[in-house]
Amino acid sequence: MELLTPGTGLIFWQLVVFLALVFLLAKMAWKPILSGLKERETSIQDALDAAEKAKSEMAALKSDNEKLLREAREERDKILRDARSAASRLQDEAQALAKKSADKIIEDARAAIQTEKQAALRDVRNQVAQFSLEIAEKVIRKNLAGDKAQKELAETYIKDLKMN
Repeated sequence: MELLTPGTGLIFWQLVVFLALVFLLAKMAWKPILSGLKERETSIQDALDAAEKAKSEMAALKSDNEKLLREAREERDKILRDARSAASRLQDEAQALAKKSADKIIEDARAAIQTEKQAALRDVRNQVAQFSLEIAEKVIRKNLAGDKAQKELAETYIKDLKMN
């Protein structure tokens, strides 16, 4: 059974070596190990904080991007509305101008037609008067072809002059 139970000397020396090792580790290695662990913990925490900060910045950027996109859409819609209203206004103005121009052309055409009508009526009157004179001349020549008819006409004119 002696193999199963250690001796007191062995336990003493193991305890002395263990305590010396703990003392040496505490003096020499424990502080660097703890500071290394602390640095690692700090760097991990800083990385987590940076990741969280980046995540919050990304959320803010996403929100800003959505806001900018919404504003851009609103601006686009406003520009389209303005363009449509401007096009409608220009179309209305063009139609009004075209109607005004057409009315002026129609009025000018009516005036030209009226002028031509008056000129045609004058020409017809002149021609009718000319034809009437020619017909009267031919009738008078035919009627006054003889001396007797001429004497009667002259006497009639003289009587008319005396009465007046």
